[in-house]
Amino acid sequence: MFNKFIASILPYFPKKFIWIFSRAYISGVTMEDAMRVSKELNSRGMKVTLDVLGEFIKSLDEAEENKQEYLDLIEVTEKNGINGNYSLKPTSFGLLIDKERCYSHMREIVAKAASYNNFCRIDMEDSKCTDLEIELYRRLHAEFPQNVGLVLQAYMKRTLNDLENMLDMNTPDIPANYRLCKGIYVEPAEIAYKKYEEINDHYLEDLEFMFRNRIYAGIATHDRPLIEGAYELIRKYNVPKDMYEFQMLYGVTPKLRQSIVDAGHVMRVYVPFGEKWFGYSTRRLKENPKMASHIIKAIFYKG
Repeated sequence: MFNKFIASILPYFPKKFIWIFSRAYISGVTMEDAMRVSKELNSRGMKVTLDVLGEFIKSLDEAEENKQEYLDLIEVTEKNGINGNYSLKPTSFGLLIDKERCYSHMREIVAKAASYNNFCRIDMEDSKCTDLEIELYRRLHAEFPQNVGLVLQAYMKRTLNDLENMLDMNTPDIPANYRLCKGIYVEPAEIAYKKYEEINDHYLEDLEFMFRNRIYAGIATHDRPLIEGAYELIRKYNVPKDMYEFQMLYGVTPKLRQSIVDAGHVMRVYVPFGEKWFGYSTRRLKENPKMASHIIKAIFYKG
């Protein structure tokens, strides 16, 4: 209860206090920070996915700025020889303002990545965006089947049906590519599972469906039981190493992350950066209130 209380009030603290917590989970404010962290992770045998922080914008001018930042990011990333791809939040390109403008911006980014034979992942946001983001994925996949993927959230009750409904985009030559995560947005019980055990059960059910249908799986979790469950499914279906990867957030469970790499599995680390770090940080805090006690300790011990 104490952690939840602290987590609820910390977003109202001065940003310099929140940064004490945030700097462990964000590569930095600048593109140079993201390149430095990405090179370090690459040197330790891990791939990355780069994310420019910012979402739920209020104007199309912001959408244009975000698009240009991603185009610049792709150029810089490729010039630095980074082994990584790109994560895109549709609301940061105006999805809830003008979905056609959003599509145009994201198509330009995906086309830029495709010109380097690289890949973009469409992040899944809250439930009001789900259908719009699946529609966006379908449109981009039709033109760039090897260069675009989607995130799915296991706590949503619709996810298995969504997987089934998107099987038409999965072919033996070009498998569909989905990152499966638990989900972090606060959703009503009518549409989302709430209990830890049932979320985990449905996560593994979704993952098994993906393996059974030869869909490329990004196994995005820091939960040891889910990782062990994924190992069992990989063995059960004899999934080749080029058909899945584990994915984790930068700064979270580094020892567990390293154990997966040491076991010979592909690992991709989500590397967020940018000046709009505050919203991302407070979301992480709401997702895991236990972090609140670490922030309080950091404030007192480090001043």
